[in-house]
Amino acid sequence: MKLRTGLLPQPVMTLLITFLWVVIVSRFTLGSLVMGALVGLAVPLLVRAFWVDRPVMRRPLLALGLLARVLGDIVVANIEVARLVLGPTARLRPTWLDLPLELESPYVATILCSIVSLTPGTVSVDIDMAGRRARIHALNAPDPEAAIATIKRRYEAPLKEIFRC
Repeated sequence: MKLRTGLLPQPVMTLLITFLWVVIVSRFTLGSLVMGALVGLAVPLLVRAFWVDRPVMRRPLLALGLLARVLGDIVVANIEVARLVLGPTARLRPTWLDLPLELESPYVATILCSIVSLTPGTVSVDIDMAGRRARIHALNAPDPEAAIATIKRRYEAPLKEIFRC
């Protein structure tokens, strides 16, 4: 039995759970570390049947650039949403967007929709891999086609390159 697929199917998750356990109990003792490690080992083993196959990240430096872009977009969107909701509501143009997906991996499509949901003013509500679409609600999108083109250019295209999918 290989360690990666057997005892440690999600090693990063195991470390994260162990760390969070120690933080939650507010004491760094040998007992809290052992208990955290046991929980950290057990949880990934119990839920491994639900994990989708993750594609390999092919361009990690590009991923750092995407992360910087997303963080910047979150700041800008916060300011824009604050301006919109504090101003006259007649300026708002809420709409539903049907984003056609070029991504083949459900895992990467989930990352894309998570990015969209993290950006204030937009929220992803459905991913349909069979129909290759994501359903997104935008607080203000006077031009839905331009909003879709922006999401595809700023987020989907880099994700396709990062994961080569």
